[in-house]
Amino acid sequence: MNKKIFLGLTLFSLTSFGVLTACGKKESLKSEQKEIIIATNANSKPNTYMVDDKLTGFDVELARTVFKQLPEYKIKFQVIDFNSVLSGVDNGRFQMAANALSWTPERAEKYNYSLPLSKSATSVAVKPDLKVKTLYDLAGKTTEVLPGVQVATMLETWNKAHPDQSMTLNYMDTSYPLTSYVADVASGKSDFVIYDQISLTQIVQQNGYQLKVTPIDLGETDKHTGFNYFIFGKDTKDKALQKKVDTILIKLKKDGTMSKLSEKYLGGDFTPKEKEMKDDEN
Repeated sequence: MNKKIFLGLTLFSLTSFGVLTACGKKESLKSEQKEIIIATNANSKPNTYMVDDKLTGFDVELARTVFKQLPEYKIKFQVIDFNSVLSGVDNGRFQMAANALSWTPERAEKYNYSLPLSKSATSVAVKPDLKVKTLYDLAGKTTEVLPGVQVATMLETWNKAHPDQSMTLNYMDTSYPLTSYVADVASGKSDFVIYDQISLTQIVQQNGYQLKVTPIDLGETDKHTGFNYFIFGKDTKDKALQKKVDTILIKLKKDGTMSKLSEKYLGGDFTPKEKEMKDDEN
């Protein structure tokens, strides 16, 4: 065989082998990726919502950014009603939840929490003529709440402790969006809505409602108050996933990525301070 032809064939074979090996490695990595299903209700703007049938929001985009640095996982978002978000993590159907989730003692018994993602003061949206500093200023007023969430539990506790100054709580379906809660205050259907300052301010501004949003003094609060988290299950694999996510969150906080996402989706840098991003085992 001609020496030039032989060398050419040899080089072609080696090159082809290299390409096939590289492709094989990529395919192998892809096949070895573990799928992580992240649950959300896509109904908690600006943390999770839909735009032209595309899921987005601060929590969603932060999760996507985290997992870009964890190539061993492939993520998939599942849009579902709020109650199923938590129960699905509980029964193992979902490995993670991203839904503007706050901390409660009851949830902490069933789930693992990530490091905090953002911090926003608990605030109230009311008509401009209503002065509100504490819950006492809302005595006798009407609001709408979602059963089982932190605000509902807090107001139920208030009503039990202050029967002569109780508020009227109208319980809404999980499909009722936060935008409608605020719209009902603007129309006079209810007197106030309590939620985080970021979300309420954005809804009021975007819709031009004649409402004011002000932080409310809840007295002595838990150290987790105002923080937003990712939630995971409680078994060993869930804990390992949470630890990996936390490691990337710290990195994204230090390099400014978290702050950029907060500016874009939340309207300001509402990320926790570095000293607040510590794992205290919930």
